[in-house]
Amino acid sequence: MALFLFFLAPMSSVGIGIRDTNTVFSKKPKPEVWKQLKRLNKPALKTIESPDGDIIDCVDIYNQPAFDHPLLKNHTIKMRPSSYPEGFSFDESNDISSNSKPEITQPWHLNGSCPEGTIPIRRTKEKDLLRAYYGKKKLSTIQDETDTSIHEYCQISEEGDTYHGLNAEINVWNPAVMAEDEFSLAQFWIAGVDDIDTVIDTIEAGIMVYHDNYHDYETHIFIFWTSDGYRSTGCYNLECPGFVQVDHRIAVGASVAPYSVYGGEQRSLNFLIFKDDFDGNWWLYLAHKYLLGYWPASLFSIMAGSATYVSWGGEVTNTQIGGQHTTTQMGSGHFAEEGTARASYFQNLEVIDAQLVRRGPRNIVTSVTKPNCYNLVNHENSFYFGGPGRSLQCP
Repeated sequence: MALFLFFLAPMSSVGIGIRDTNTVFSKKPKPEVWKQLKRLNKPALKTIESPDGDIIDCVDIYNQPAFDHPLLKNHTIKMRPSSYPEGFSFDESNDISSNSKPEITQPWHLNGSCPEGTIPIRRTKEKDLLRAYYGKKKLSTIQDETDTSIHEYCQISEEGDTYHGLNAEINVWNPAVMAEDEFSLAQFWIAGVDDIDTVIDTIEAGIMVYHDNYHDYETHIFIFWTSDGYRSTGCYNLECPGFVQVDHRIAVGASVAPYSVYGGEQRSLNFLIFKDDFDGNWWLYLAHKYLLGYWPASLFSIMAGSATYVSWGGEVTNTQIGGQHTTTQMGSGHFAEEGTARASYFQNLEVIDAQLVRRGPRNIVTSVTKPNCYNLVNHENSFYFGGPGRSLQCP
């Protein structure tokens, strides 16, 4: 039987709800929170106030949070990979695909830029830090059709090979989210699964709307990782040490703009994750032009070698307020059948298998949790997905 892996989201959205999560948060001593805030918010060489309310600190690249990780104390920054996937070009000046698509930017760019030799870091606030402590994702491995969680998915996946990376172009929308503790996202997963079908390592990235994490209803770029099945390691963005950023232009966790328009111009972001076979680091290349940074191989166990599972798709949380299904949208908020310029898409799906790039996954498994609420239409190396949530067909 195929393995269905559902990656569940922060505990703030699980089970008995946000009220009890806040009760847990209140038990964290204030002095300890302040100490950690001081550790995370490194001294800035320059500070930029974003129009959307974020504060972006330009931090010396050698003073970034990654190096607080005990495994990275003596880590030497790699500014570029030593090896690349076959068939990919990283010459920005010759990248036709990046020049042919409308530019995606971040609002803070309107008010300044970080100099080379620094990285932009979205300043951590107290609420952000509490999410980092207690907002760990949770994993459920399901081999039947029963899913009693509040997480709903439209995703395709492949397993059974050795994976060195993947590519995906994700359509950028701003889905409406019903409640502060619900979210809507589109992302990829690349994971290391052990012999008893338990996820141990993951690297994830994409775009999401999540008020409890970002304090607004805008769409944000995010990254996530774990090395013990979400139990005690990993976090969103740079909220804990691990990811080594080298690019000075993109702030992970910050919002993106503009969005796709229903029936009009479409915006998208390309995400490429690949393993440097020389030293085992996992690199993230964004929008065909930003070599954003990498997760050192030393963070992982299974994925210190290769991954065993890849997936792409959308996810929402449904907290079932009043016993009804949420109106939180997935993707554009429209069903997959509406197609071009109306439904959200993933396209240019590629899998890197032992450094050989192949177009489109094979032997795929399609997982749709609530087909009357959200659905998916698959093509050879792309798919449409999404939906409105609560409706006459989805009460």
